[in-house]
Amino acid sequence: MRLFISAGEPSGDLHGSNLITQLRERIPGAQIVGFGGERMAAAGCDLLYPLCQHSAMFYREVIKNYWTYYRMVRVARLSFDACRPDGVVLIDFPGFHWHIARNAHELGIPVFYFVPPQLWAWGGWRIGKMRRWVDHVLCTLPFEWEWYNQRGMTAQYLGHPYFDELATQRIDQAFLGEQRSRPGRVVAILPGSRSEEVKNNLPAFLTAARQIQSSVPEARFLVASFNERQRQHATNVLLNSGLPVELHVGRTPEIIRLADACMSVSGSVGLELLNQAVPTVVYYQITLLQWLLRKMALKIRWVSLINLLAGEELVPELVPIRPDSRGIAAPIIRWLTDARARAVVRAKMIELRDRVAEPGACGRAAEYIKQTLQQQESIAA
Repeated sequence: MRLFISAGEPSGDLHGSNLITQLRERIPGAQIVGFGGERMAAAGCDLLYPLCQHSAMFYREVIKNYWTYYRMVRVARLSFDACRPDGVVLIDFPGFHWHIARNAHELGIPVFYFVPPQLWAWGGWRIGKMRRWVDHVLCTLPFEWEWYNQRGMTAQYLGHPYFDELATQRIDQAFLGEQRSRPGRVVAILPGSRSEEVKNNLPAFLTAARQIQSSVPEARFLVASFNERQRQHATNVLLNSGLPVELHVGRTPEIIRLADACMSVSGSVGLELLNQAVPTVVYYQITLLQWLLRKMALKIRWVSLINLLAGEELVPELVPIRPDSRGIAAPIIRWLTDARARAVVRAKMIELRDRVAEPGACGRAAEYIKQTLQQQESIAA
């Protein structure tokens, strides 16, 4: 069996690698090619292009990478023509993946969308594209499958694949021990995995850190940088700041476990914070144009996965046009100085975690893909 799998972001690369591992267990000898990143390649995907290096959000970044995406759509089509896959699996990253889905559909190749686009939140009019070009929607949030089913799609709820990764994480206990031997309350700073996210959000986070330190002098701050380039950018921003901030690459799980409180961008890392029940302020600074587009398109009240799963604003979230460091700092100061306030948030997060944090989504997705393709093969025979 031959499968084409495509992911365009670091989180998609992570989920894709876990899915590939599960597919190989169920389909020995499966050939897997596609787009992704280092994790997918390590799991056994023959990468046609490292697409995750060009992850983009909002229109400016998409336009900047337009010709790369255009060429990759052509590369995918040529791959389909040269060696037709039995199925195509798309992971998040809508926009680009619409074109891959359309090309596969035109050739009669079954299309599975794992971690589907959140059309229920924005862009509901795009459901027509999903109906035309996608055969199976593999949903990760409990309310998604019903939304897609009601709109005429074959959808299956599998759970969120991020919990698969959390169940197998290897934690550096020596790092935890060394950090815990130091005095002070730890505030985690998670500025995102995309360079544009870091550029937009880190300054407000660091300003908030200064305000927190003024009220809680024993507070210290650990920044989780996704790669060395982002760590260097943060180092430049921090020059002569005098703040007790440490920068670490590849230490996000450890930093989350150490944290008494956190400031973070929105995204799947929210599920890791939920898993560890870390009180968190979710922050995502946008431009005026992005705010206007969001105002017109967004159909939901919250953007963070924690609040979406809870159905209420369990943790504060801010999506401002102008920097709002005070909005970030105030809840964190309260959690660090009021043990009861922090305990209330933690208790709610633990209750939510116990309801939704079920590992095994990638295994269930792999089994669904295998069974579906085998059934179609037997029907065709």
